[in-house]
Amino acid sequence: MVGGLLVGVGNGLVPLIVQDLIAGFGNVLTPFNMFLFLVGITLGMMSGAIPGLNGTMTVVLMVPITYAMAPDSGIMMLAVIYAAAVYAGSISAILFKVPGAPEAIMTTLDGYPMNQNGQLREAISTAVFASAFGGIVGTLILIFFSPVLAEFAIQLSDPEFFAVILLGLALVSTIGAGNITKATMMMCFGLFLGVFGFDPLTGVPRFTFDSNYLASGIDFIPVILGVFAFSEVLKQIQSGGNLIGGGGEGGGSDFSQATSGSMFPPLSYFKRFGRILGVNSVMGTIIGVLPGAGATTGALFGYTFGQRLVPKNVREKFGTGVPEGVAAPETANNAAASGAFVPLLTLGIPGSATTAVILAAFILHGIRPGPSLIEQQGPLVYTIFAALLLANVAILLLNKPVVKLFLQVRHIPRELLLSLIVIFTVVGAFATRNIMADLWTMFLFGVAAYYLEKYNYSVAPMVIGLVLGPLAEPSLRRSLTKAGGDWMVFFQRPVSALMIILAVFTFFIPLIMDSTQFGDRIREQLGLTEMEQ
Repeated sequence: MVGGLLVGVGNGLVPLIVQDLIAGFGNVLTPFNMFLFLVGITLGMMSGAIPGLNGTMTVVLMVPITYAMAPDSGIMMLAVIYAAAVYAGSISAILFKVPGAPEAIMTTLDGYPMNQNGQLREAISTAVFASAFGGIVGTLILIFFSPVLAEFAIQLSDPEFFAVILLGLALVSTIGAGNITKATMMMCFGLFLGVFGFDPLTGVPRFTFDSNYLASGIDFIPVILGVFAFSEVLKQIQSGGNLIGGGGEGGGSDFSQATSGSMFPPLSYFKRFGRILGVNSVMGTIIGVLPGAGATTGALFGYTFGQRLVPKNVREKFGTGVPEGVAAPETANNAAASGAFVPLLTLGIPGSATTAVILAAFILHGIRPGPSLIEQQGPLVYTIFAALLLANVAILLLNKPVVKLFLQVRHIPRELLLSLIVIFTVVGAFATRNIMADLWTMFLFGVAAYYLEKYNYSVAPMVIGLVLGPLAEPSLRRSLTKAGGDWMVFFQRPVSALMIILAVFTFFIPLIMDSTQFGDRIREQLGLTEMEQ
């Protein structure tokens, strides 16, 4: 397939793709489809920005409505909802430290501190710019390289998938810069939380203690809402500060500037975030291509990769409020959202939870995605491609009115605002599975996170372990089962061997480089010391 694609490029495949893409734009810009596009953008931003209403839930609710529409109109609207929701989760993450969607988990780590430091405008502009850039690059890669990426994904097996997740876990050393021991402890605790419930291969219950709730496992949505949102409410009550802007009556942030000036971020962003934008766009798309990974995993990888792409003096400030900490996850998660469409459209395998719902919409309309989908349903596919590109451009265009709307919350009394956030977190924790015990999980982890952060234990590594652990375990177990328990299976396959070696170096080299005289000499020889100064 790859060879045929390369030959096709030489024979004019790219002009043909551009021609089909223009036809897709023409389909999107028809009055009815444009109306659905605007509806999708609005619903996506609302569902992404409001905790408890994530993009997946909104797409699920809209699938039955699409049955009365043409396939290209209905599925296009669902794709736009997904793209807009991935971006919009950063709004509430920056304003209130409440991830509006799981994809915005890592954005809270630097976006909210920037808000508290009076850098609200810069935080939101960075999030918008990085989201749009990552989404556009991811969609372009999706359009031109779908067959190549699909073949790459289908050749990967369980050893490779486990090795990639292991690399993500090794990158926790960047988040733990300054205290790798505490960070590793928290990551291991997150991995442990992921083993509650039924064994993914045998179905045997483990660590359930005869509890029906634990039998279904610990869902990461209540945990995320607890450790980020509810713990912040407790912190604000204890400190008496303001949620929006640094302390003081005025809040510290210049609200008038947050929605004024140019609609687009300055061109200097390309220079400042150039390496992050380039690497994380491609990396995020590849993560999205892996079946089941999704934009949340892309954000986790993007944040930790971003720390490797900046000088040491910037890397050490990650988590305290640096723009790079916002740009890195926002670039990667939006690129991953586009990448998740690759296995869906070319293999019929969903790349994330939301694309699994979109797959159901395809089937509802009598269409089965697969290798022949582009050939048989070209107008539909290129309508989706065009809509995804337009959606990411619309993120830039609609940013000012959306942010201005959300900034009106500064007029809400502090006590009422804190109460509303608690209500949103309660609704969000309950709405995921409709289990009352999830509320107690949210409260428990919120209180725990409040005290953990007082003693300088970062909760981000725990979240990484909880999200990536359940993805890694089935691949590890299946790999060893197929190999008869032989661990060498991970080193006999080139890609998995390379990923594991990179994971080992990724975990240990920062410790050597940052804390030894030998590392200081290496940095000096590479010229990194001058860069940091």
